[in-house]
Amino acid sequence: MAVPARARRTTRRSRQFELRATAIYFALLAVILALLGAAARTAVAAAAHRPAWAVALVLMGVSAVMAGCRERRRISAVRIARRSAQALEEATQTAVEALDAASPAPAVALVPAGTGAEPTVLLPEAMPEAPAVTVEIAYEALDPDEFEQAVAELCRRDGCLDVDVVGGAGDLGADVVARTPDGRLVVIQCKRYCDGNRVGSQDLQRFGGTCFTVHGADVAVVVTTSDFTAPALDYAEQCGIVCVDGPQLQRWQESAGPRPWEARS
Repeated sequence: MAVPARARRTTRRSRQFELRATAIYFALLAVILALLGAAARTAVAAAAHRPAWAVALVLMGVSAVMAGCRERRRISAVRIARRSAQALEEATQTAVEALDAASPAPAVALVPAGTGAEPTVLLPEAMPEAPAVTVEIAYEALDPDEFEQAVAELCRRDGCLDVDVVGGAGDLGADVVARTPDGRLVVIQCKRYCDGNRVGSQDLQRFGGTCFTVHGADVAVVVTTSDFTAPALDYAEQCGIVCVDGPQLQRWQESAGPRPWEARS
């Protein structure tokens, strides 16, 4: 005699406990209960002040219940509670997914194969910052106006304020003026020369006669793409003029050397 096969009962998997999801669930439940309590207090206060309204609302509720009974539509409190709990659970899951989408995913640092090392998980706050990219500029290839603009950009990059390019006819030796972060006035003369053409003492003397007395410089600077002659350096030392040659300009551009106004601070 064949024995009828017994239907297998499907077992529901127990859901894994999540602290965040549980906290959000009870937070939403607390909000709903608070709203229901506020609505109940409002209804009680309205009934105290307007008894006629309360009686009318009660009669309307009784009529609705009687109409439901006539149509044989049974309202199950258990079913309502179950649907409410299901809706609250779906709202909790939606909130958890929104939080997961908003938080950046951790980065995994890969290791070479065969080393035996485990991959390292880097949290967003522990990830190293990308180094700043420095673009090299061929100052010798610029024309004089472009060279003045490039020097002005270096001043702006290093925190100078009120940077202005004033070079031209009648500039009296001032090509770039700027205000250092500590408030000093910097007056810069730009000499875009070739390697074989060095800045001489006459250039320094003309600039030295106007940078302090006419422009009121706190720091006077001569920047060149080439070099200075020995007499020019001697004059600059006597007058307190900062000389920046080609290699020093390159180190300034790479942030590897001191800024010109730091030499006279």
